[in-house]
Amino acid sequence: MMRSRMRVGPQLDFVRDPAMSESERDALSSENEPEVTPESSSSAESTDSAASEAPEVSESAEEPGESSKEPEVSNQPDEPDEPAEPDDSDEADEAAEPDDGAEPDDSDEADEADEPEESSAEEPITESPAAAEPAAESPRRLMRRRVVTIVAAIAGVFGALYALDLLVSAGEIPRDVTVAGVAIGGLDRTAAEKELRSGIEPRLAKQARITAAGADAVIDPDTARIAVDFDATLDDAGKTTFNPWRRLVAFFTDRPVAVVARGDDGALTSELGKFAERVDRPRVEGDIEFDGARPRAVEPVPGRNLDVSAGVAAVIAGWATGETIDLPIDDLPVKATTEGVRATLAGFAETAVSGPVTLEAHGRDLRMAPESIGRVLTFTPAVDGGLTPEVDVKRLRAELGKRLASTESKGKNARFAFGKKKAKVKPSVEGREVKWQATAGALLAAVKQSGERTAPVGYSRPAAKVTTAELKKLGVSEVVGEFTTGGFAPDSGVNIRRVAEEVNGAIVKPGKTFSLNKLTGPRGLKQDYVAAAVIENGELTRAVGGGISQFATTLYNAAYFAAMVDVEHREHSRYISRYPLAREATVFQNPDGTSVIDLKFRNDSPTAVVIQTHWTPSNITVRLWGTKRYKVESKTGERLGYTSAPTVTKPWGTSCTPQAGVAGYQATDTRIIRDLDGKEIEREKRTVTYRPQAEIKCAPPPEKPDDSDDDDDSEDSDDSDESDKKPSETPATGKPSR
Repeated sequence: MMRSRMRVGPQLDFVRDPAMSESERDALSSENEPEVTPESSSSAESTDSAASEAPEVSESAEEPGESSKEPEVSNQPDEPDEPAEPDDSDEADEAAEPDDGAEPDDSDEADEADEPEESSAEEPITESPAAAEPAAESPRRLMRRRVVTIVAAIAGVFGALYALDLLVSAGEIPRDVTVAGVAIGGLDRTAAEKELRSGIEPRLAKQARITAAGADAVIDPDTARIAVDFDATLDDAGKTTFNPWRRLVAFFTDRPVAVVARGDDGALTSELGKFAERVDRPRVEGDIEFDGARPRAVEPVPGRNLDVSAGVAAVIAGWATGETIDLPIDDLPVKATTEGVRATLAGFAETAVSGPVTLEAHGRDLRMAPESIGRVLTFTPAVDGGLTPEVDVKRLRAELGKRLASTESKGKNARFAFGKKKAKVKPSVEGREVKWQATAGALLAAVKQSGERTAPVGYSRPAAKVTTAELKKLGVSEVVGEFTTGGFAPDSGVNIRRVAEEVNGAIVKPGKTFSLNKLTGPRGLKQDYVAAAVIENGELTRAVGGGISQFATTLYNAAYFAAMVDVEHREHSRYISRYPLAREATVFQNPDGTSVIDLKFRNDSPTAVVIQTHWTPSNITVRLWGTKRYKVESKTGERLGYTSAPTVTKPWGTSCTPQAGVAGYQATDTRIIRDLDGKEIEREKRTVTYRPQAEIKCAPPPEKPDDSDDDDDSEDSDDSDESDKKPSETPATGKPSR
């Protein structure tokens, strides 16, 4: 059955329904009719002409059961047996578009002109979907299909080749691999190892040539002891890549794989260390030196060092190649340039030593000659390649220190001046010291100028550590405690004088504790102390620092009568007659100065206390100055609880100093503290136990036994000597034995 098509607009397809009235069809046509252009108008006219020539479709409806068929609405192409989508069917495009790319509308007119004018009242009239597609998109779709087809074909070919390559090369070394210049690509592992050994092993037995910075040397194989690990090398070489591009490139390139080897690192390090002596070059930075007053340029020279550790690795890795091994070098660049050094020489350096500089010091002027200026100048590389001049402070101090010393003065701390009854404060004095950094800056600025040049010497005025105002606030005006002892031996007197010098002027501020061991520190030979008598384990002996206990006793009593708080002190183990009974002290240190027995007291008064010492060859006096607040009285009790002294006899040949025995006993001292009006404030009682002093005897040397011969066996002898009958003498007494 033939179908008649009707085209309304470029993209409008519809079906004439026999049951639809004429007015309904006209309304539907007007709603879907697109804007008419000149081109579409001519097309529409031809379409209307063709439609008018077609047989008229009956509009009468048929009842069910009648022989006529139901009207059908279809968007399928002309082929009656194969349905297709109206917009996406390629077959419809091919049916509607000619191969030569003619316009779709002209083609449709030609087709309609050739078709016989047949129609049927039972079938609807519909337009092919192909005729509704834009004519301009059809060539592009065709081109896309062709490109996709070609690409797919190429990809398929390459995929097949890739799979074939993987299959064929399985178990082989990748085709592009070379090891130490030996090509083993495409070989199986056994053949590759054989090829490697034949190419590498002869090289390992030969000397290796090394080079660096133009220097050459050879290394003996017995020294290097290079050994190649062929299994590990082949493991690295046999690693297969699945990257298609890499596999393709492998047909045209080589891929070197490093040899896995080891050697004698120590021996190689030693060899390369010797070689480095020929290669290394010290870096010479640009500088300017002075020969008297004549400047001379030191042009920069870059340095280099052989990287020995990296060189060892390079030798081990490169020996198997049989080629000369280029060792790595560390370059040591310079900052200055030759042009920059020469510019500084011609500019600053020559001007700096063109004449003297006058230094304006305190109270006098000093002339600094050009030669002296050259000795204190230094230069450092600048960013622009030139040199930056500086005056070296250390050199300047060495050059001018002695000449400027007379312009300096040391500061003096404020101190107390003690009269017979009153203490006065001597004011502090500021010092004057050269500020060398400031002086160097002034000199540098001066030498940049030409002609007559001057530079001021800078000074600082350091303040005293102890100022006048600080001492006046301490409230020190009078003696608050004083004591004197004497009767010491000359050697002990040396030590007493030394410790008195250290303690003199010490200030104990309110609430602070004084420690004799802490103030003096170690008391040894280095501190000018000497050996003198000491008591050790109850016996008299000698040690460096002996006699300090007498100073400690004197200081303790001065603090006692100044009403200081007793923090720590210890009496001697036995009583010494020149000290007050139960009111004396001893001290002791380890050789390193750490304290064992110390003398400490605390100042609980609201004003400070200053210690004054006065030494003479026969006695030592200690005074504590402050503000008197108390009157102190000492009462000594009777000696009780006597214990007899033991007798100790030391054998002949041992160290022994005889001493008399003294009985031990207990003694009590009571300190009574009253205010200045006489009212008792406090009473302190202290009981001291003195151990007995043993009587020490030194045993005499033992007598030797009588060695005379009592046997009379010479009666029948005629050669007896009368001298044998003389009495013998003992070596101990030198007297005849009885």
